[in-house]
Amino acid sequence: MRRSRDRAGGSHIAHRDHRSVARHPRRRRGGRSGGNRVRHGRAARRRPRHGRGRARRVARRGRDAGRDRGALPRRGRARRWSSRPSARQRRGPAEAEVAAAAGAEGVGLFRTEFCFLDRVDAPSVDEQVAAYRGVLAAFPGRRVVVRTLDAGSDKPLPFANADAEQNPALGVRGLRIARRSPALLDGQLRALAIAAEAESALVDVMAPMVATVDEARDFAASARSVGLTSVGVMIETPSAALLASEMLEVVDFVSLGTNDLAQYTLAADRQLAELGELNDPWQPAVLRLIGAVGDAGRARDLPVGVCGEAAADPALAPVLVGLGVTSLSMTPRALGRVAAALEAVTEAQCRAAAEAVRKAATAADARAAAAAVLAPR
Repeated sequence: MRRSRDRAGGSHIAHRDHRSVARHPRRRRGGRSGGNRVRHGRAARRRPRHGRGRARRVARRGRDAGRDRGALPRRGRARRWSSRPSARQRRGPAEAEVAAAAGAEGVGLFRTEFCFLDRVDAPSVDEQVAAYRGVLAAFPGRRVVVRTLDAGSDKPLPFANADAEQNPALGVRGLRIARRSPALLDGQLRALAIAAEAESALVDVMAPMVATVDEARDFAASARSVGLTSVGVMIETPSAALLASEMLEVVDFVSLGTNDLAQYTLAADRQLAELGELNDPWQPAVLRLIGAVGDAGRARDLPVGVCGEAAADPALAPVLVGLGVTSLSMTPRALGRVAAALEAVTEAQCRAAAEAVRKAATAADARAAAAAVLAPR
C-alpha cells in the first residue's frame, strides 16, 4: 500500500479497464529510443477469489509505468497506491524518503513549488536538480508524476507573479507564467530532465492550468525537446475538459484538478466559504465534464487521473472510476475509506453509477442516484 501527503501529494489509487492491461502499457511520443521507459512488472499478488462481487486481486509494486496507472482485474477492480511529497510543507525530498520507507510505490503528484517557496529569486537549475533528485532517488524503478511550477492565484511568487492582478484566479498562473517568464519553465524542464537521467525513477511531467490544445502542444514539445518523454497536462478548466480528446492527441495522459474545475465551471471562488455548495464535485456540470474526459481517455486507452477533494470522497470514488478515471490521489486519512468503498463494488456497478449521475439535474440528485446503484445487495 502506498501512502503520502496531499498538500504536495497524496495517496493514489488507480483503475484501468482490464482490456487494456499489459497489451498497451503506455503509449509514448517523441520518437526517441529511450522514450518508452516501460518495464514489465510482476503479476498480481493473489488471484481473485470467487465471491459476492469483491475484487481480491491486489496489484504488487509495478515497474511498468503504464501499469502504475493501474489495471482492473478480470472481476472488475484494481488497487494501486502511490505517494506525493508535500510541497506546502516544504519537505519534498525528506517526505519522499519517509513515504518510500513506508512502502509507497511511487509519487502520484509531486508539486515542485517546495523548492521555489520563500525565495526572492528563482532557484538555479543546479539547485532544482538536487531537489528533484532527492525525491526521485527514493523511488528507483517506480513512477513519479511531476507537476511543473503552479504559482499565481493563491500562491504568488515575487519572481513569477510580479504584477498585482484584479482577478488572480483568472490571471497569470500555472503554465501561463511561461508567457511572462519563459526561462522559468525552460530551466525547470532542463533540471527535471537532468534529474531523471541521473536517477532510475520513471518520470512523468505535466503542466498546470492548461486551457488550449496549442498550450498543451507547446508544453509537450518543450518537455520532449529536453528528453522528458512522458508528458501530460492538468484538466482544470472547462475548455480543457471539452477538448480532452484533442489534448490526448498531443500528450500522453491527463489529470483532473477537480477543485479548480469546479471553481471555473460554476464561476464560484473556492476561497469563499459561502459558495461552498457550488464548489461541490457532485455538481452535475462537473461530473459531466469529468465524464467527457474519461470518455476521451478510454477512446485512446490513455490514463486519466483525479487530484483534489473529489478523489477523497468514498461515495464519489466508484462514480469517478465509472466515468473513466484511472487514478485517484488523496490524503492518507482518506485512503482506507476510499479503498473500502472501491473494494465493495464491481466495475459494472461503477459504470452504472456513472451513467445514473450523468442524468442528474442537481448535486443532491447525483448523490442519490449513485447511492441507489451502489447500495449493498
